[in-house]
Amino acid sequence: MTRAAESGADALILDLEDAVAPANKVAARTEAARFLAEPVPMKRFVRVNALATGLTEEDVAATIAAAPDCYVLPKCEGPDDIETLSGLIAKLGGGDGIGIMSIGTETVRGLRRLMREDWRHPRLTAFAWGGEDLSADMGAERNRDAAGAYLGPFLMARDHTLLAALEAGAEAVDAVFTDFRDEAGLMREARLAKTLGFSGKMAIHPAQVPVIHAAFRPEPAEVDWAKAVIAALEATGEGVASLNGMMLDRPHLIRARKILECEARS
Repeated sequence: MTRAAESGADALILDLEDAVAPANKVAARTEAARFLAEPVPMKRFVRVNALATGLTEEDVAATIAAAPDCYVLPKCEGPDDIETLSGLIAKLGGGDGIGIMSIGTETVRGLRRLMREDWRHPRLTAFAWGGEDLSADMGAERNRDAAGAYLGPFLMARDHTLLAALEAGAEAVDAVFTDFRDEAGLMREARLAKTLGFSGKMAIHPAQVPVIHAAFRPEPAEVDWAKAVIAALEATGEGVASLNGMMLDRPHLIRARKILECEARS
C-alpha cells in the first residue's frame, strides 16, 4: 500500500477481495482502515468482496469511517447489486459523496445483464471490466490469442463496459494488463483504450502508472485541434463551422472539450 501511494496514480484501490486469502480477511480490513486514516495524494477506493460471499457488509463496516472516495464492487451482476451496496454504505453511515465502481463482466450473468439493462445509479461513478474472472466463469482456456490480443467474448465484454458507462454517465476504466514487464504491450493497449473512449486504465504494478499516464495524455496536436475547433464554432455561433476544409458540428465540440478536460487533468 505504501508503494502504491507513492506511484503517482490518480486513484488507489485497496483490494480486500481476490488479493487476500480467506484466513486473512479480518487482518486485511484492519490494515486497510488504518491506511485509509492517513492522507494520500490520490483518491482512495476499496474493493470489497462480492455480495455472494456474505463478506461485503463487514468490509464496508470496517472502512466506512475513513470515508473512502469509492467502493469497487466485483462480480456485480446488475443494478440491484449496485443498489444493495449503496444501501449498505448508507446504513453504515456513509455519505452521498461515496461512489461505486462496478465490475460487471466477471460473470456471464453480469455481462449478459450489462448488455440489455441500464445500470445507472446515483452512486455509480465508474465501470471497469476484467477478463480473468470471466474466463474462469466461462470455462475458457485463455482470453487472449497468441499475439496477446483479446479473443472475441472478451472484446465484447470490453466494448459493452464502455457503452454501459457512456449510457450511465460514468467513467469507463479499462482492464489491467497483467504482464507488468511488457511496457510496449501496455502502451499499445492503453492507447487503444483511449482511442475507443475509455477515460483510464487499471494498473497491476506501480511501474505501469507512468506508461498509462503517457498513453492517455493528449498529444500537443490533439490539444491544438481541440482549441481550434472550439474557437471556430464559437466564432460562428451557429453550431456549425469549417476548419481546414472539414465541417464541424456538435460531436466535434464534445470531443474537443473532452480532450481539453483530459489535458487539464494530466
